This record gives sequence, C-alpha cells and structure tokens, in this order.
Amino acid sequence: MPRRRKTPKAPGETSSRPGDEADRPDPSTAAEIFRNAPAPTPAPRAQIVPSQPPRAAMGAPPRPQVPRGGGREGGGNGNGGRYGRGRAGRGFPPHEPGHQASTSSAVVASQQSQAYSVPYGMAPYYGVPPPIHFGQIAQFPGIPYGQAPPQAPPYGHTGVTMPLAGPSTSLIEEKLGSLQVQPPEEPPRTLVSSKALGFPRRPGKGVMGSKCVVKANHFFAELPDKDLHQYDVTITPEVTSRGVNRAVMELLVKLNREALGRRLPAYDGRKSLYTAGPLPFQYKDFQVTLPDEEDGTNAPRRERSFKIVIKFAARADLHHLGEFLAGRQPNAPQEALQVLDIVLRELPTHRYSPVGRSFYSPDLGRRQPLGDGLESWRGFYQSIRPTQMGLSLNIDMSSTAFIEPLPVVDFVGQLLGKDLSRPLSDADRIKIKKALRGVKVEVTHRGTMRRKYRISGLTSQPTQELTFPVDERGTLKSVVEYFRETYGYTIRSPSLPCLAVGNQQRPNYLPMEVCKIVEGQRYSKRLNERQINNLLKVTCQRPKDRENDILQTVRHNAYHDDPYAQEFGIRISDKLASVEARILPAPRLKYHDTGREKDCLPQVGQWNMMNKKMVNGGSVNYWACINFSRGVQDSIAHDFCAELALMCQISGMAFTPEPIVPVQPARPDQVERALKMLCGEVQSKAKGKELELLIAILPDSNGALYGDLKRICETDLGLISQCCLTKHVYKMTKQYLANVALKINVKVGGRNTVLVDALSRRIPLVSDIPTIIFGADVTHPHPGEDSSPSIAAVVASQDWPEVTKYAGLVCAQAHRQELIQDLYKTWTDPQSKTIMHGGMIRELLLAFHKATGRKPLRIIFYRDGVSEGQFYQVLLHELDSIRKACASLEGNYQPPVTFVVVQKRHHTRLFANNHNDRESRDKSGNILPGTVVDTKICHPTEFDFYLCSHAGIQGTSRPAHYHVLWDENTFTADGLQSLTNNLCYTYARCTRSVSIVPPAYYAHLAAFRARFYMEPETSDSGSLTSGAGPGKSTTTGSSGSRSGRTGVRPLPPVKDNVKSVMFYC
Repeated sequence: MPRRRKTPKAPGETSSRPGDEADRPDPSTAAEIFRNAPAPTPAPRAQIVPSQPPRAAMGAPPRPQVPRGGGREGGGNGNGGRYGRGRAGRGFPPHEPGHQASTSSAVVASQQSQAYSVPYGMAPYYGVPPPIHFGQIAQFPGIPYGQAPPQAPPYGHTGVTMPLAGPSTSLIEEKLGSLQVQPPEEPPRTLVSSKALGFPRRPGKGVMGSKCVVKANHFFAELPDKDLHQYDVTITPEVTSRGVNRAVMELLVKLNREALGRRLPAYDGRKSLYTAGPLPFQYKDFQVTLPDEEDGTNAPRRERSFKIVIKFAARADLHHLGEFLAGRQPNAPQEALQVLDIVLRELPTHRYSPVGRSFYSPDLGRRQPLGDGLESWRGFYQSIRPTQMGLSLNIDMSSTAFIEPLPVVDFVGQLLGKDLSRPLSDADRIKIKKALRGVKVEVTHRGTMRRKYRISGLTSQPTQELTFPVDERGTLKSVVEYFRETYGYTIRSPSLPCLAVGNQQRPNYLPMEVCKIVEGQRYSKRLNERQINNLLKVTCQRPKDRENDILQTVRHNAYHDDPYAQEFGIRISDKLASVEARILPAPRLKYHDTGREKDCLPQVGQWNMMNKKMVNGGSVNYWACINFSRGVQDSIAHDFCAELALMCQISGMAFTPEPIVPVQPARPDQVERALKMLCGEVQSKAKGKELELLIAILPDSNGALYGDLKRICETDLGLISQCCLTKHVYKMTKQYLANVALKINVKVGGRNTVLVDALSRRIPLVSDIPTIIFGADVTHPHPGEDSSPSIAAVVASQDWPEVTKYAGLVCAQAHRQELIQDLYKTWTDPQSKTIMHGGMIRELLLAFHKATGRKPLRIIFYRDGVSEGQFYQVLLHELDSIRKACASLEGNYQPPVTFVVVQKRHHTRLFANNHNDRESRDKSGNILPGTVVDTKICHPTEFDFYLCSHAGIQGTSRPAHYHVLWDENTFTADGLQSLTNNLCYTYARCTRSVSIVPPAYYAHLAAFRARFYMEPETSDSGSLTSGAGPGKSTTTGSSGSRSGRTGVRPLPPVKDNVKSVMFYC
C-alpha cells in the first residue's frame, strides 16, 4: 500500500460580522417606569420555615428550606447524569409549514432518541463528587436574601457601580468555562456551598383526577446483600479503545481465576473494576499477551503485551443506598449505583454492540434499509434507577442507524445517488469525506487476508493521478502501477479518489474499490429527512406491541441466569411495574361569544373549531401573496388565498378578502430580491401603510428557501409570514385551512382560546397576583457540526390572567453550551463609562409590564432539555440570572420563583393496564391524555412527576417528566400538575393538547427558527465556522446588551414588530 507524506493545509480564517443593533429605550428610563407600576398586594401564604428571616421582596414568603442535596455530577446535554448522562442533539423539529400541527409524541420521540440514537442518559458518571462547588448561594451579612444593602443605590439607575444581589455564579464561570462578563465589583459575601442547596422535597402525592392503574417499563431490582469493592485498574501501554481494554481484562480474568480469589469481577472498560467481596490482595500487577484478531491468513498473529495493575480503591456501601431509597438520606450514593449498573451491563456488552446506554445487534430484529448506505439495527435501552419502589431497571426498545457492510464504491454510489464514472465535484468529495471519516474498512485485494484500517480522509486527486516516492532519491510511482505490479490488480475506477487511512501525518492510500466497510459500525452523523422517515417507520410501534417486545427482551436477557448478576446477588423481576395513576380532567376552553359555541370541553385531548370563533381575533388589512412554486398557477394561488382569507374570517379574524397587490410569482433563487420588490410595490400602493401579513407558497422540496425567507422577513424586512406547501395549496382541505388560520391569528397578535379558569381567576398561584410564565430551551448543532453555535431561546407570557400570548427572544452562544448565557448581563457604556443592564429576562419582564401595566409578582420558569447531571449548574446559573435581572429593575424586587425542568428524552413508557379495555386507552391504544404518575417509579424524595398530557396518534406516547428544582411559591402536587396539564390545552397551533407545556414548546420553536438566521461558512471539511467581534450582543433584539464574548457570531436582531408576537408559530 503506497505511503505519502501529507502536506498540511493552511488553516482557514474565521470571519466575523458585527451584529446589527436595534433601537432600545434607555434602560434607566424603562426601570423607572417599571418601579412606578402599581403593585397589588400578594395573597398571604403559609410560612414554610418560621426560623428563617422573612424576605423583603414585596411581602413574598421566606424561601423554603429544602434538604441538603448531594453533589450530582455528570456531563452531556441530555437526561442522565445523576443516574446516567448525556445526549448529543435534541428537540423535536417544528412541523412543516402549514402542516396539521398535531403530532404524536411517539413520532417526535423516535426522531429524537431513535433517529440519532442518543438515549436517556448514556454512560453514567458515578463516584465521589470532586471538591468543586458549582456555584454558591450568596447573601449579604445581616440582610435578607434578595434585598439590596442600605447603602446601595436603587437598581435600574445607571452611572454607578452597583452590588448585584443574589446568588453568585463566579465559580460556575471558573469551573465550567462559561463565557460571561465579570459582574461589577461587589462587597464581601457570606458564601454557602452548593451542596447546601437541595431540591424541594415532594409536597405530598396528588389526589386530583380519577384513579387508575398503568404499567411502566420498569422492573423491580432487588437490592443485593453483598460487600462491594472497587479497584483501580491501570493498563500499560495505555489504549483508548474500550474494546481492547475489555479484551485485556477478559483474558486476565480467564487466566487468573485463582489469583483473583475465584471472583467474577465487573469492568467498566476504563479505570475501575468491581467485585462482590474483597480480592485476596490490596495491590497486584499482572502480565497479559493479547493476540491481534484473525486477518484471514495462516501467518502467526501479532501479539501485544500489557501490564495490568489492580489496586484497591474503596468499598461501595449499599446501606446508604437503602437509606436513600427509603427516603431517609437525601444524597444518592453514586458509587453503589455505578457498580450495579456496570454489573448488569457486563454480559450485554459481550453479546451486543453497545452504544451509549443501549445495545444493538442484527440478531435482535430484522435489519431495515434506511437509504444512502445505512441500515437500522434493533436493540434495547437499559438503565438502573433509584425510585420510590426501590431500585428499578428501565428497559425500552431502541433502533439506530448502522453503516451497511458494503464495498466502499457501492456505499459512495448510494450516498451520492449518481453514476461514479464521471469525475466528482468538490461538493461530492466533501460529502464523501464527512460520511466516511472514522469508518473502519477491510481490504479485499489480498485474497483471504482481510486487514482492517480506519479512514482518516480522502485524496484531492483521482487515483490515476496519484503518485508517491518509492526510494530515498524521490523516484515516483503511480498508485495504479503499484497495485498492478505488487498485487497483480488492475484498478477499474481510476477516476475516483483514494481513501487516506491510518496516521494523518503519514497516511496510507487505498483505492475505494479494494475496500469494504466492516460490519457493526454505528452511523453517528446527521441523518437526512428520508433516512429519518424510514427509521421512524421501523421504530413506530403500537403500545401493545412495544410492551410485548420489552417483555420478550427481558426474558431473552435472562437476568436470573446472568453470571455477573448471580455473582453480585442482583435479582431482576420479569414483570412490568404496576403503578397507581390518575387521569386529570381536561380544562374548559373559552371562545368568542359571537360563535355558536362560546366554550368547549375537549374530549380525549382534542376538539375542533366548528361553530367557534377565536376568543380574540386578529386584524389583517394589508396582506399579499408571493408564489415561489412553478407548479402553482397564479389563478390557483389566488383561489387558495381567497379560501384562506374566508377561513380566517369565519374563525373570527378581521381579514380583508383581497390582497393589496396581485399574487406575485417569484424564483426561489432570488428570494431576497423578490421580497424587497414586493414590499416596494405594496408601500407605493398602500400610501405608506405597512404590509401586515405575507403568504408564501413554496415548493414541496424547497431546500434553503424556507429558512432564507424567514430570515429575510423577520430580521431584515420586519414581515410576518405564513408559508404554505404546494401539495396543500392543491388539496385546500378545510382542516388544513383552519390550522393555518390558527397560526396566522397568533402571528398577528390575536388569541385563539383561553382557559375559562384563567378568565374567572380560579387558577391557583397564577390568578391571584400578576404571574409571568417563562419557557426556555437551548438547541444544539446536529452531530458532525463541530463549531456552529448553540441557540438559546426564552419566551414569556405577555398577558395576565390569560397566560396565552408569549413573546420570544433568541441568542447564539458557545458550541454545545447548555447554560443560557444571556438571561442577564451587564456591560460598561464606552462613552459614559456607566454600567448598563440587559438580557432576555429583563427585557421580557419589561415587555410584560408594557403589555399589562403590572409588575410580575410571581415567576414560573419551565426549562426544557436539561440533563440530570446539569440540574445544579443550570439552576444556580439561571436562577442567579433571574434574581439579578429582577434586582436591576428595582432594588427590592425579588418575586418568588418556581423553576421546573421539562424532560422528554427519557425511556419511561406507560401502558394501559388492560389493552382490551377501551375505557382505559385512546384510539391509538395509548393511555388517556391527562394521565399523571407521581408514585412508585418517581424519585424517592424529590418533587417530580410524569404527565402524558396528549392523545396518541401513532406509536407509543412518551410522557413528559417534570422535575421541580426550586419552588418559592410552594406549589402542591395537584396545583402544579393541574396547571401544567391545563396549559397543554392552550397551544396555539392546533386544537389538540400537546405533549409538553407550551412555553417550553414555544421556546424550542423559537430556537429552531433562529438557526435559520445564521449564515454559515462551509469549509473544505464541511464544518461550519463563525466568529464575532468583541462587545457585540448575541441576543436577538437586545442591542443594548453587550456580552464581551468572542468566538460566537451574533444573530441578526429580529425586528421589534415581529418579536412582540408569536412569530415562531
């Protein structure tokens, strides 16, 4: 195989583009108006801890003293961490423009955890928490928490250096590397360890709703009575492959049973070994010779020698785990949980291909082609978790994408979808390089010898032009000639590039046609839409079928015969957990009094708009239509627009029947020019009036057109737009038109429906005093995008008591940064040298005051997508930002906060107790909407619950998991569960209850929309590069706020008239 020294390329420059700045009012003026707002007296509430000094903030109750929490560490961006960690990318993509908005959570869930196969928690982090306090709660000496010191000037006044009351995030910044500005100089504080910050205990079990019994895919695990020991393992020479490490330890155990006291240890593949009882030594080294795998020849295999040192580290005490499960100890003993998890993973790891916390094999189900050289493998997810019923083994079905074991030429042909006899373009090379980098191949040109290599790149020249030096004098020989002379092989596709394998500094070159992809390699990069749809078809299972597959998997795994489980005394039940549940009633919804039906009671999570009018219909006087689809004639587009206008009128909007200008045809490759020409024509005809709505007809396959149109309309022209696909224009169904009318109404400032209880002021802890409800989310780049930023979005209700309208803000932040950086920030004005205040929380609080004339006296914050391993970091950082944002508006302004994490990326599924009982399931076979569980499978002591708030459509519904991290409003279980369930019926885009609380859903939609605002630069490697000049804000629409961060290109700001409405719907 020819070798050639690789010439490194010059690194590409990172470009920066200054962010545009929108006009904003003086922060001090805004704060002054805010301070002068009327503040109704909050309703009296019970004092939780009498010994705690009362808070000075507007008569709010003292913060409840919650039990001490443990150091809960872990990484990743998904659920896990405390009992497992991590995910790669997340979020359910918004519906196609104009599609019916209702969708099954099973489909959404499958696209999340199945399409990218990043299950709920991946490899767990257990062990002794490091001596790092991730953030610390601060309090001025002798001053109630949240109250400014007497000598401090009022918050909101600029021009002075001000102490910032509230928790400190300095250690979060230091230890987590957060990119955040330093706060102004502060007086000394009394610091309390983050370990003193425990999450709220469960305030009792809920009792509201009709009782029922459901089954959960949790299997009771009996706590063993063994003396567990942990040993440190050092393997020399060190290797990064867990597979090699496991092979070394497997051989060691096989050859040294007596020396190990006939123990059968469990190994984590890295640095730790666990035994059920002590080994007969404290320290011992071993020598092992590991032969290389068979390569198909009869030649002696190469052998590698390893030195293994095993040293006693610690004992894992199961007594504390039992105390934790019984609710008598607040901290989960991570070491004991880690041992049990590794023990139960040991046998499946040998049998199957482990991916995160799941195991896959072609023997667990039929392979299904996904397209472009990929296939799906069936598998199962497994995780041991502490619950109220004791230890629980969570088992769920899973599927993910693997690379088909094809000849590389065939794989590339499927990937590109074209004839490979023609020369490849640069775009083709980039696509091949991204798909094959890191993939293992075996050679086929050497008879039975099947040596394996890992692909590191692709040559820039075709094989027929590739030469390499063969001697010290620099004599060159072509690759074609080398293969013909050395192997007697004539290359048939000389126009294709070669694969670069092995070391990147000195790569070896292999023609594609002599390489075949090795079986069993998971495809971890981004799937295209067709592959996702094919994978969804594979993973979509009716609840009864999924339940049967789970039970069959448990029987197939035969935990009672598992030698490792027997060694450690772990016994797993083979029956699904039977769990008490309740079905919460659906809320009554208010519609306009001029409709035939003034209100309605949803049935099984759904209703319709027949005989109803929107409770607050918006007004559209000036609108236009632009047609980017060559398949839609102008006359058809006109008829469609007329029908849509009529549906908007019937639904309760004041909608002018005719557009202000005729339908404008346009080319998709000239979207910006076409939009600006349309706006110019409208302005000249409307005599200065602004276009209030743009209807855009797009081709069904529109590539970047949708994103470009939204970016130009929302950040450049200030237009509200509604996109409609060609296929829907032709069908023109009433259901589709009604759904589009719902979206248009909220985009122009209307309300579709509100809760009857909201209007009658009967929602506990919402209706009594002005309450603002936030939703927040961070979306991360797709797998394979190594440098593009993450997008954070925050929405907040702008009406009270209705809590139906939500304004949204978005910002770009560091790649895969989960903590939202721009919730609150300060910067120094370069001219006046005064400290300025800004950030998304502050701006949304001011927007609430502007819309309602009131200051929010209570904050409910729903935070989507936080892993259990990041609970403490997110809470400390983001609660601190909320505190500082409030204090920047008024010195003593500290409304009580309830902080709730919303999780969808988990593997708990709930099944009807009797699938034949039609009263206990919906038409899809799923549990009924409103089913809530806060017993048995929930946390032993903390305030969490599972809520299935939606009706299933296809597949198995995934309940949302809500975990309360902070609660100064002292919600009862019934209060928070019913509020959350009722809000799920107020989602604006459809007449169905949705699977997660709408503020969190809206935040995700806004973050997903903002990704279209980025203008990425594609390098040769296909990765994205971006940059920003210092001192520019990355918060869309918050131009007055400067973060001082570099390396993240700011998003173009959304126009003020757009961000004040629900443009992301």
